[in-house]
Amino acid sequence: MRSLKSLQRATPTRTPKSKFIIYSEGKNTEPHYFKAVRRDLLGALVEIEIIDAAGVPITIADKACQRAKALKRSRGKRSSFEDGDQVWAVFDRDEHPRVSEAMNLCHKGSVNVAFSDPCFELWLILHYNDFDRMDDRHQVQSAFAKLCHEYDAKSNKSADFSKIMSNVEAAEQRAERQLQRREQESVPPSRPFTTVFKLTQQMRIAHTKYKGTT
Repeated sequence: MRSLKSLQRATPTRTPKSKFIIYSEGKNTEPHYFKAVRRDLLGALVEIEIIDAAGVPITIADKACQRAKALKRSRGKRSSFEDGDQVWAVFDRDEHPRVSEAMNLCHKGSVNVAFSDPCFELWLILHYNDFDRMDDRHQVQSAFAKLCHEYDAKSNKSADFSKIMSNVEAAEQRAERQLQRREQESVPPSRPFTTVFKLTQQMRIAHTKYKGTT
């Protein structure tokens, strides 16, 4: 006769979801892109809180660091569901002041940075092809508009980014190789380069980890 204990159904175990708290300077492009990532690539397996139009890099860094500090302070009171939280600051070189200061602030505050020089649209271009021209923000945005006809650099700067979700891994590979080329040329690297691939890679790792447990 089987024991009562052996008849009891094992309690399912699953890796907790990871929440990605993203502070972004963009009003349309970045938030719409990461919502597409959440919806079409990762579904409900990774939660993303997008705080759009957060301001210039130093403001974004300050807000992100405050959030990271608050999360760390409450760590002992939190459930395992929240232990995988990551705070990210997403900003561009653009023409912003105090970019280096913003990066240093994030580093000290345990905030991850997804940085693009000159702008986020560089990351979007890499979903289509390599890009190594030292163009400014306006030129890069125009180059992306030629690849994605829905995107209007002079209007809302958005598009249906779900259409390029199948190219995210290819974009990561291009961005990683691009950064390696820039680092071979100079330290710190000069434009064009982006580290947004580090964020999407982390999101995929969280997705895979969650999906692979039962």
